[in-house]
Amino acid sequence: MASARDVGLFFACKADDEAGDSITNLKIQKLLYYAQGAHLAIHGEPLFEEPIEAWTHGPVVPVVYHELKSFGSKSIQVDGMCDAFARLDEQEQSVVNEVYDVYGQYSAWKLRDMTHQESPWVDTENGKIIALNSMKQFFSTLVTQDGA
Repeated sequence: MASARDVGLFFACKADDEAGDSITNLKIQKLLYYAQGAHLAIHGEPLFEEPIEAWTHGPVVPVVYHELKSFGSKSIQVDGMCDAFARLDEQEQSVVNEVYDVYGQYSAWKLRDMTHQESPWVDTENGKIIALNSMKQFFSTLVTQDGA
């Protein structure tokens, strides 16, 4: 099983700063939420075991947030850390790539606003863990068995 850190690094490594495709901690948090939800819906099991909590600005994986918070709202720089690709198996990479293709095009704030309309975050008290079964149920209505 992948770690949330590895999935977050995977997303950060996919972003192309030179093409204007920067990725911030806020955006990584939302992409982690979408990746976890898609993996639950498609494969019936979590992509990573770290919990996702409902915070003011949407779903957050606290351990990843705290690791990246020194970047503030600036783009995450992962030079030399892109070995995360090797840590995800083919099934995990497939889901994460599909999530990035679908949701990576949106800004962090657009993703934040989207999560604020979705039942897993809406139905979870601020600061509490978003239940995996809530995510699985919600995302099952959004994905096909072929991807996100």
